[in-house]
Amino acid sequence: MKKGNEAPKEKQGALYDIYSLLHDLVYILAAITLIFVFFVRLVGVNGDSMLPTLHDGDYLALQSNVLMGDLEYGDIIVARKLSFENGEPIVKRVIATEGQTVDIRFDEQGIGTVYVDGMPLDEPYIREEMVVYYNGSSATQLPLTVEENCIFVMGDNRNHSSDSRFIQIGQIHLDQVLGKVLYIVFPGADPLTKERDYSRIGAVE
Repeated sequence: MKKGNEAPKEKQGALYDIYSLLHDLVYILAAITLIFVFFVRLVGVNGDSMLPTLHDGDYLALQSNVLMGDLEYGDIIVARKLSFENGEPIVKRVIATEGQTVDIRFDEQGIGTVYVDGMPLDEPYIREEMVVYYNGSSATQLPLTVEENCIFVMGDNRNHSSDSRFIQIGQIHLDQVLGKVLYIVFPGADPLTKERDYSRIGAVE
């Protein structure tokens, strides 16, 4: 009788183990989904507007807008602006926040400097000196005082960036911000060498 009872018990035990495994996997997947919806998001960089800080093809971890808190000058964010490229995500750096006044002044050599509240910004992160600017109907009129719950953003690759200088983007409302960039989790290829520099993985400044 003992031998006759052993097989059903073993079969029942195996089925229970499979059920337990599937049960645990459902909870794990649900937890991962919640984390990536409400706490951290993964996005890819498309384009060169944030060179040299970010490369085309970089994958970024964002702190969700639910948890990111107040944005400050220097933060890098991802946002959607429906008036620009049908709301495709854009990655830019925060230059000014609510109540601050932004201006861009060009010297005799045509080199532009960004001013916030009358003070020139020290911007070691930009790729090269700014010489390109928008004008006419396509330009955001400067100087500009940033409106309530809005930010003014620019790309680090100033001469090749559509950003708040461009009227189709302009000021970005905080509701349009998907999150703040925290880390590069996988690097894109260097635009010159076409190779991936894995030492770039880590916190973004």
